[in-house]
Amino acid sequence: MTTSWLVTGAGGILGRDVLAELSAEPDAAVTGLGRNQLDITDQAAVHAAVAGHHVVVNCAAWTDVDGAERAETAATAVNGTGVRHLARACAGSGALLLHVSTDYVFPGDARQPYAEDAPTGPVNAYGRGKLAGERAVAELLPRTGYTVRTAWLYGAHGRNFVTTMLQLATRRETLDVVADQYGQPTWSRALARQLSALGRAALAGRASAGVYHGTAGGHTTWYGLARETFRLSGLDPERIRPVGSQKFPRPAARPASGVLAHGSWPRTGLAALPQWDDQLTAALQTPAFAALAAAARTGG
Repeated sequence: MTTSWLVTGAGGILGRDVLAELSAEPDAAVTGLGRNQLDITDQAAVHAAVAGHHVVVNCAAWTDVDGAERAETAATAVNGTGVRHLARACAGSGALLLHVSTDYVFPGDARQPYAEDAPTGPVNAYGRGKLAGERAVAELLPRTGYTVRTAWLYGAHGRNFVTTMLQLATRRETLDVVADQYGQPTWSRALARQLSALGRAALAGRASAGVYHGTAGGHTTWYGLARETFRLSGLDPERIRPVGSQKFPRPAARPASGVLAHGSWPRTGLAALPQWDDQLTAALQTPAFAALAAAARTGG
């Protein structure tokens, strides 16, 4: 039986990898819609797009954290109201919804990894908007809605921390990087595979609706991630210098720790995502990242 999938936000870092992952499956019929093709704040357009699909993977989001602080209404229209439109459309059509959320729904002050059911408490507008989206999925799709929180996402498509570090390596001898924020760097391709597997488990009745944490195992700081990126790319990690968050004041507050636990996966028969450094090692061996690393070693 062919399963019909819809990927929203298909032009982004994660959306492009999800689209590629699903398109490689012989029993999947996949529609990918980017921001220019589907505005999820348009309720009528959302209902028309969802019709006829078995599974919807929502990768569409307002991802500019500082921009959300300056324009919270506009950001929440995408991250909250737009998700509600998707959830309502899925409820009407019977489609499953896999919605990608964020560790920023938590305050970031915990000493232990946040469990899936830990109390939320976002410290910025971006997190508040994403939490509104999560609540819409839980309310409208209690049996067929899946929220997958991720964090510190990087990939071959679009701007992200890992590519930025490699690009800056060609122009600066040393780089100051924040060493007092903790998280789980997650490769978009690994998360795309996990979303595909979760969708299939859900269709087979092996995965119950609810919240899952789609982040890498272990944790590090931005400083630790930058050093490991340099080391694995054949660059001197001593070029990375640790600084506190106060060195780079931003409009939006950042959680000090966004480390998430992975307790939901065993109940599905699926393993949690690999350790962050193993993911980074695999990512840096792919052609896109290898080319950036080569350029960094030769100075551009």
